[in-house]
Amino acid sequence: MSDQRDSVRSNAKYLQNVRPIDPDEICEYVEGNPHPAVVRQHLRELAPELELVKRDDGTFVPVTDDPVAPNRGPVERFPAAYEQRLEDLLVERYGVDWHADATGELLRSTIRRFKSRYLERRPVEYDDDVAAGYAIYHLPGYYAAVQYALDDLAERGLLGRSLRVLDIGAGVGGPALGLCDYLPDDALLDYHAVEPSAAADVLEELLEETGPNVHPTIHRTTVEAFDPGAVGAGDADGDAFDPTAPDDGFDLVLACNVLSELEDPAAVLRSALETLAPDGTLLAMAPADKNTSVRLRELERELEDERLWTPAEMGFDESDDDSEVEGAEETEADDAAARRGRVTVYGPTVRLWPGERPTDRGWTFDVRPDLAVPSFQRKLDEATPADDAEHAPGEFVNVDVQFSTSLLRLDGKRRIDLSLETSDWAKMAEMERHVTNRIDLVAAKLSRSLSDADREGGDHGGRSNPLFKISDGSESIDHYAVVTAESSLNRPLLEADYGEVCSFERILALWNDDEEAYNLVVDEETIVDRIG
Repeated sequence: MSDQRDSVRSNAKYLQNVRPIDPDEICEYVEGNPHPAVVRQHLRELAPELELVKRDDGTFVPVTDDPVAPNRGPVERFPAAYEQRLEDLLVERYGVDWHADATGELLRSTIRRFKSRYLERRPVEYDDDVAAGYAIYHLPGYYAAVQYALDDLAERGLLGRSLRVLDIGAGVGGPALGLCDYLPDDALLDYHAVEPSAAADVLEELLEETGPNVHPTIHRTTVEAFDPGAVGAGDADGDAFDPTAPDDGFDLVLACNVLSELEDPAAVLRSALETLAPDGTLLAMAPADKNTSVRLRELERELEDERLWTPAEMGFDESDDDSEVEGAEETEADDAAARRGRVTVYGPTVRLWPGERPTDRGWTFDVRPDLAVPSFQRKLDEATPADDAEHAPGEFVNVDVQFSTSLLRLDGKRRIDLSLETSDWAKMAEMERHVTNRIDLVAAKLSRSLSDADREGGDHGGRSNPLFKISDGSESIDHYAVVTAESSLNRPLLEADYGEVCSFERILALWNDDEEAYNLVVDEETIVDRIG
């Protein structure tokens, strides 16, 4: 079988840059003349190695170099194919009336229990019932959230069509399925999940619904015990990842909704960053609640600027090492080169002032349109007995898409790479001296409107006024832009996307005693422009 496989490999290598590889054709050139179906299976298994994608006509062609385009429009629903597969799994485990009677009560109590433990910041043990409940309640929202996070990479052409992905704590597969559906049909995905719990059984089932160019491997071990050398991320002897080899390492590492469950998340993220390809990205995600969102930002800041590799180790010229240029005036390109090999925050948070880093609370999250209610959530919720005193309609429906993300890279790139000067703009780190004055400011919009959300303390000048968290990456105290008088000149703030940078002319700086934060008032005198 090994000789046969080697023969298929050599024929595919010969033909891949000549014409589409047809299993019906090359079976004639393989010793023993195997059936085309056997050749087709060999080609599918070899596809990640040879960077081949299967076409609808059954032939294989090299994956293109074109980057993946960003999504156009919102994610509207959890796909029907995954929805049906999950319901089939529930029927297989619990019977056709899985949502009713004793089994329905089991799943509802399980969901209530893990939600309660989560809010109490206690660990959750994932047995079969918890995995099923978690899939029912969380799978759709996580499926959608990761796609919005991927837009930040795709918009800059940083998401390739040939992707080698490591998914740490993959769970039941929300981010995995979202990634699979984000990629076009002609993309190649070599996907490795690390998941030790019963959630891996659900993940395995759902991945069977993905396309022919998705090549999944599930490693049923803890992330602490996972050895990337065992999946070929090192040399032929299985040694650790070597960043000098440009074809080695993962293009994308996912750490979604898992960091709060790890004993030492900083160490896990640090190890994960060491498995990145030189131009790869680590995408960490957390729920939008204060505890997990703030902890994600703390981890981002703890790792930022750590030196993991020298530029030379990553395949860049030795002159890119910042040891010779620290303290010197640099262009933006020079600054990016100096960051190579160090952990750089790509986004969505910003660093607009050279040498400045934020130390505020860091609670920032994105909110996207709700999904359509999946049938499995509706069934479980509607089957709740009428005498259940704890139940309120919609308790087991979870279609909110709210999340915090952090994108980290090692090549020095940032989504927004500006270097501001105090001669032109006020700095948030110095906001105290600007209070009661009108100032010019540049900052990223890091929330949707918070005016209707329950917040600690005061109301930031009234819930009826649009309110947005903003940041320039230098602040030690939270800053909020409050729109008190909307006009055509300041409307760009309302229209700007999450993470987008805006300039503010004649914004009024005030201190809010109730919130212990700065309120920056946007009124009829304020001019706002979207600049990136």
